[in-house]
Amino acid sequence: MSEKISEAELVVMEALWEASPQTASDVADRVTATRDWSLQTVKTLLSRLMAKDVIAADQDGRRFLYRPVIARDDYVASETGRMVSRLFGGRVSPLVAQLASQDQLSADDIAELEEILKGLKS
Repeated sequence: MSEKISEAELVVMEALWEASPQTASDVADRVTATRDWSLQTVKTLLSRLMAKDVIAADQDGRRFLYRPVIARDDYVASETGRMVSRLFGGRVSPLVAQLASQDQLSADDIAELEEILKGLKS
């Protein structure tokens, strides 16, 4: 994925990843629970996402049904890789060290990381 998705666009993407296809009105109904956006704002964000080729629309009578063309897992992997490259020179251990130094790792997080590392070693 070459173009970055903005925070506002990500709200729309999350709605589409949750359920799709959806009309612009469907998406607006989903996002108004957390945002005070008009239907026109949602339509603008959908247009931007279409221009970035991360969603597609199929005509259904007089309306369009929107759907993501990238999977959420692929987006998360891309953004995570971009962040690790940009902030930590492509190395993951400094990221974990940063989180640990900020007391952002719970006991559950540490246990989960230990299990992941055990799995990687075997």
